[in-house]
Amino acid sequence: MICDQVEPAAKNKIVRRDVTRVLTPGTVVEEAYLEPSRPNYLVAAWTKGLEAGLAACEVSTGELLLCQLPRDRLQSELERLAPAELLTAPEVEEYRFDPVRGQQRLKDVLGIAYAASVGAAGAPLAVGAAGVVLDYLRQNQTRITPGSMTVRTYSPDATMPLDAATIRNLELPALVTLIDRTCTPVGARQLRSWLSAPLREAESIELRLAAVDELVGAPALRDRLQEVLKPVGDLERLVTRAASGHSSARELVALRRSLEAIPSVHEALGAYEALVTRQLAGQVTGAPEVSEVLARALVDDPPTNGRDGVIRPGFDADLDAILEASKGARDWIAKLESGERRRSGIRTLKVGFNKVFGYYIEVSHANTAKLPDDYVRKQTLTGGERYITPELKEKEAIVLSAQERIAARELEILHDLGETVAASSPSLRATGQAIGMIDALLSLALAAAEHRWIRPVVNAGLDLRIHGGRHPLVEEGLPAGVFVANDLELDPEDAQIVILTGPNMAGKSTYLRQAAIIVLLGQCGSFVPAETAVIGIADRIFTRVGAHDDISAGMSTFMVEMTETAYILGHATRASLLILDEVGRGTSTYDGLSIAQAVVEYLHEAPRLGCRTLFATHYHELTALAERLPRIRNQRVEVLEEGDTVRFLHRVVPGGADRSYGIHVAAVAGLPPAVIARARDVLGELERQRPLEPPELQLGLPIEMSPDPLRKELEEIDPASLSPLEALQKLYQLRAKLTS
Repeated sequence: MICDQVEPAAKNKIVRRDVTRVLTPGTVVEEAYLEPSRPNYLVAAWTKGLEAGLAACEVSTGELLLCQLPRDRLQSELERLAPAELLTAPEVEEYRFDPVRGQQRLKDVLGIAYAASVGAAGAPLAVGAAGVVLDYLRQNQTRITPGSMTVRTYSPDATMPLDAATIRNLELPALVTLIDRTCTPVGARQLRSWLSAPLREAESIELRLAAVDELVGAPALRDRLQEVLKPVGDLERLVTRAASGHSSARELVALRRSLEAIPSVHEALGAYEALVTRQLAGQVTGAPEVSEVLARALVDDPPTNGRDGVIRPGFDADLDAILEASKGARDWIAKLESGERRRSGIRTLKVGFNKVFGYYIEVSHANTAKLPDDYVRKQTLTGGERYITPELKEKEAIVLSAQERIAARELEILHDLGETVAASSPSLRATGQAIGMIDALLSLALAAAEHRWIRPVVNAGLDLRIHGGRHPLVEEGLPAGVFVANDLELDPEDAQIVILTGPNMAGKSTYLRQAAIIVLLGQCGSFVPAETAVIGIADRIFTRVGAHDDISAGMSTFMVEMTETAYILGHATRASLLILDEVGRGTSTYDGLSIAQAVVEYLHEAPRLGCRTLFATHYHELTALAERLPRIRNQRVEVLEEGDTVRFLHRVVPGGADRSYGIHVAAVAGLPPAVIARARDVLGELERQRPLEPPELQLGLPIEMSPDPLRKELEEIDPASLSPLEALQKLYQLRAKLTS
């Protein structure tokens, strides 16, 4: 909580203070508590029936986002937003989420009379959530006025939701870091937002790709745009802090410099032809009257702490008068000692100051007979007396009150400057958002040029054709030219499922993940790491990669694996892209093989699925499925055997592998030679003991057991009809057949 003085100071009176603001994780706007490249959302969310509504408020940038979506998509959207603070029905009385109440709050607080004016006519649950957010902000005494927030509604169908497993398995934070070449904090936040919500509409993707393409082809313009963007700073947050009255003088100076940079940004954008860039250029408008006032009002380099000395002389007559009076009084006091020595004839007279008694004139006891008549005793010392005069008391009052009066007046001026910014804040926030998008486009272009990425063809079909695809994060960690590129073709009509076999460390996981990353990047409007790429838009990317447990939830590694697989099978559609790595690895061989085969068959045969799938496995027996399921293709990662060692070629070729090379990989990892030798002996013994697999299992078909002759004969015997001697004879006959 922040408490401030709420009434003027008065002598001999306790000054009343009150709580003026409550800080919570989702309502802070101070730079010290915020990460420049990440949004800081306060989110309210609730569900009703099969629908959910949420309102996400970024207080530090003055943005309120509304969204109504299916209930089963709420969790993934919350994971994408990563709120600093979440308000739900368990924490807030449910009646507060009432849509009628929410509409009234929008009207009363933000002046929005109709939900349709912000695109929320069909999103009553989101409107209800907005009411909860606005209530919470007012309870915490966050300043909100009509025009202080940009409110918009977005559709969950416009972007691809990324679940936590996909974000983790594709290493999205590292991918953001690889691409981020932004010049401004608002651009960094926009880039992160784009990469966490790939687009699902071909036209929007193509518009973004066209803008990136133009920037890729114009190095000089890229350099110019970088040059003019760097001085802009965090325009969104600077404007919002100023408009809400929380800016320091240094932040207002930073805002002034950002505003002064806008004309150069607008001029640089005039050279671009791409539609998106031209549209964004039209939204970039300066506020010369605001920057001019800030330039006249504030010194160029305000002190880091405190407010004294931040206003330029000549800007405010009242402040100048206080400063002039204070200076005159200080000058008078500075000359007082020499003047009083002449007037009194006391050469040892001194003028001093302490915090308890203020200013004084000190005279020794030996000179008290020479004191002028207007001296008034103030304090007795061992060796003398301290005095004041009426005029000294008057000048002291001016000097001692000046600091407080200067601070109060400068605070009033800063508040007035904030009001000036607030009057232009809607257009300035729009400018900040447009500059953030331009910066994000520039970052995508810079990354594409640096990493030699190409523009993909993105369409509404379902084909995925990648030639010379590369994994950008793996490639970044290798010397130039070392990474082995690979091709991929998937389509639901012909090559729906690729079963990928090969040893550990050969590159199966890299191949799978690079395909998903290329699709994700392409649908974000980014160039991609490939020689050519045709991307049929995916509605979702699902990944089941790696082994980990969830002890806190009581889930073993295998249970986590099965839960993730179940989620994918329950939510995927024909337009999804599935990345499945080693399904069934967490249990026994036959259990795992059975589950893996059943999953592949389900993906191939289920009427609502038929989705593009990359399925990596050590169960090379699954390659037999291609013989009977028409849309399955086998591929393997090539290895070169050299005696007892193997060399990984990292090249994906048609066909299936028939070995796993696990012991070879163990040797490469550095297991002791004795362990490797013993493992080879054990493997040989197991292979000799293992019964031959029937052809049905080799083909992945159900196994029909042939009838057992002994069992058949036993079933035909009627024990009740046999005499004891006949029964004994029959037993000897059966035993003879068993041992023959």
